Amino acid sequence: VQLQASGGGLVQAGGSLRLSCAASGRTFSSYAMGWFRQAPGKEREFVASISWNGGTYYEGSVKGRFTISRDNVKNTVYLQMNSLKPEDTAVYYCAGDRWAGTDSRTWDYWGQGTLVTVSS
Repeated sequence: VQLQASGGGLVQAGGSLRLSCAASGRTFSSYAMGWFRQAPGKEREFVASISWNGGTYYEGSVKGRFTISRDNVKNTVYLQMNSLKPEDTAVYYCAGDRWAGTDSRTWDYWGQGTLVTVSS
């Protein structure tokens, strides 16, 4: 599975962005997909995941603000980010694996990352 993330940019606090991650390969619909982020000087952290059948899970600080979704026809996973805060500033990575989890080390496939900058 190859992943291509897009949609990052500069936004003011309180604004919204939608990230997309396009996947190649015929097995996309059977994979869990996730979003992680890495801020400067910090470790990569889990943001959200969606299982092959649509079950979702969120990191606490984004719950209620971010929504992960997937379109198995378009082989794309999305991360809708609302009410953005400066602390959401990071490079966002999409990931794919047979099993969803919050540990980035367990995910097999990674996109190249897209930068989200939230100004105060």
